[in-house]
Amino acid sequence: MIADGLDVVKFGAGEPDFDTPDHIKDAAVEALNQGLTKYTPVSGIVGLKEAIVDKFQRDNSLSYDQGQVIVSCGAKHTIYNILQAICNPGDEVIFAAPYWVSYIEMVKLADATPIVLQATPEQNFCLTPSQIEAAVTANTKAVIIGSPSNPTGTTYDANSLRQIGELAVKNQFYLISDEIYEALLYDGVQHQSLASFGEKVKAITFVVNGVSKAYSMTGWRIGYTAGPEDAIKAMSKIQSHSTSNPTSIAQSAALAAISGPQEPVAEMLNAFQKRRNLICQRFDDIDGVEYVKPQGAFYLFPDFSAHYGRTINGYSINSSQDLATYLLDDAKVGAVPGDGFGADNHMRFSFATSETEINRGLDRIEKALIG
Repeated sequence: MIADGLDVVKFGAGEPDFDTPDHIKDAAVEALNQGLTKYTPVSGIVGLKEAIVDKFQRDNSLSYDQGQVIVSCGAKHTIYNILQAICNPGDEVIFAAPYWVSYIEMVKLADATPIVLQATPEQNFCLTPSQIEAAVTANTKAVIIGSPSNPTGTTYDANSLRQIGELAVKNQFYLISDEIYEALLYDGVQHQSLASFGEKVKAITFVVNGVSKAYSMTGWRIGYTAGPEDAIKAMSKIQSHSTSNPTSIAQSAALAAISGPQEPVAEMLNAFQKRRNLICQRFDDIDGVEYVKPQGAFYLFPDFSAHYGRTINGYSINSSQDLATYLLDDAKVGAVPGDGFGADNHMRFSFATSETEINRGLDRIEKALIG
């Protein structure tokens, strides 16, 4: 539609709209000029792994050595490698719905069975320890926790994380802690890594992170994890026979991101918080739309089901796909249907766009739904 010259307001992007900071791009140019364009060690260059070890100590009070760290082609690739390394046919992996779209498919690709537990708005879209405990079986291999979450932007409280860690130790299953949005938290919310609740929890936890969201480096494709050393070695073997090393130049850029100035992250965070406040305020004015205010990331996940069953301008609205089609065709607003996240009553709106675009888009949505 955009290629045809139509004016579409886009809320679909799962990436910051800011450019990669200059000092990071400069590091990539310098790497090119130095000829750092060859193969690297499969699990990442030494300097980057050292920087990641330092980051975990500095930001999360977690102590690792380089043998417990692997750098991969994004956080998604990291989680894929984890599941490939730890899962066997018949294993079960537990996670919440709404879920990030790739969790369910990556578990299937590892020949394991996804066990999807419904997390409601009343529980902040977060699994309760009792929900997890009730779902654990002898076949449970791992639980995936995303905090802050894509698509909901919600976060787990420290007490829940502690209890989930205790459950994992008791039942000896892995924890996969997806912390890619760690740096994007609002209203003074403090991030606490799932691995930080004692050495026994840390020993069975994979802490997944990357540079995509915090440093606006989605296309650079650098993610990483720290976790049990035997599993990290297995992941390195898998990676050596699939992608080989992550891009050498991108690794140099990631090193500059993690170890360099952090002011650009704070500037982005400030802009995102203003945008979050604006998009929430605008949805407050639309009848029949409910949401949980996000504590992190850059997504709002409103419930539009009060509008299901309606016919608007000739469009029958009975699902998130129907609503997405109507908004795109009639209002020229693009958003992501919730069914792909396991929550068909909802739509995901990224507020990684300007305040002007947020206002333009919400003007159109309000007119399309209310008139």
